Amino acid sequence: MSTPRQQIGALLRFLLHDVRARIYEGVTAAGFDDLRPAHVTLFRWPGPDGRRPTEVAADAQITKQALNDLLRDLEQRGYLERHPDPSDNRARIIRLTRRGKRLHKVAVGIHAQVEDEWAGKLGRKEFEKLRDQLGRLVDGISRPAPR
Repeated sequence: MSTPRQQIGALLRFLLHDVRARIYEGVTAAGFDDLRPAHVTLFRWPGPDGRRPTEVAADAQITKQALNDLLRDLEQRGYLERHPDPSDNRARIIRLTRRGKRLHKVAVGIHAQVEDEWAGKLGRKEFEKLRDQLGRLVDGISRPAPR
């Protein structure tokens, strides 16, 4: 009897879990040790800077209330500020502070290191082919609504 192949969703989930864990470990090692993983998740691509909270909540797949709790924590810790949206005073726009920009830069750098490792394992050409194929699968799907 042969062993069943792992489903692609499980493989993608394992990789995502590893990326998130490595980014969190890296940012805490870089001195951003006052944050929980949920805070750091908000800094994943494209990050919160210049965006409305509702957009960030949708990307993070969390409720607006949960996001606002995280944003309040990040604001109190000096990572971001919320400003009125010039196009709609009822809405807010997130702006990263210098500290928030450093955190985002570290997180993006760690992610780039992970991708370089993957390219080393697969070969650069195969890795770029994988990225292109995943991009094709992502094209046309809608983002899930917040829970």
